[in-house]
Amino acid sequence: MSDIGRQGLGDKLSSATKPDSQKSMLEQAGDFVKGKADAVASAVQPQQEKSTTQKVGDALSSDNTNRNVA
Repeated sequence: MSDIGRQGLGDKLSSATKPDSQKSMLEQAGDFVKGKADAVASAVQPQQEKSTTQKVGDALSSDNTNRNVA
């Protein structure tokens, strides 16, 4: 289960494992929008309020800008 406004770790992994060349334009657009929305939610959510899985997902995410916030 993901935090409100956040993309679940399973969703991130599922999206990342399928190459863009095998995705439809709609899937690619959906991944882009979900990724950007998740990055915004990650940046505004205080680190101490994140679930363990969201912290792990943020640490692995290349779009994360809130990685080192204590």
